[in-house]
Amino acid sequence: MGRPPGSEIGFAILRGMGRLPILALVLAAPALATGAEPVARVTTDSPDYCRELAQRLAPMPGARNEPARSLAEDGLRLCENGHPRSGVARLRRAIRAARLGS
Repeated sequence: MGRPPGSEIGFAILRGMGRLPILALVLAAPALATGAEPVARVTTDSPDYCRELAQRLAPMPGARNEPARSLAEDGLRLCENGHPRSGVARLRRAIRAARLGS
């Protein structure tokens, strides 16, 4: 039984990658198998998204308790000071903490 069509190309690509982390291979496998382009992952790191997360957090019962409150304050401060990625991460942690603390 022979190789499936296109497998020689895939093997050549894999052989030429050298020490590329296994994670990259796992993520690329579906695209290599189907020939389709990988779907882009959309991340939103903006002051608007920070505000949206803060609005989601505000009505949660655990939002006023520690550590959710201090995480949210840090997150908003980071967003306002031009660090939306770090701010979004803190706000997401605050939401998780508020869910657990409710």
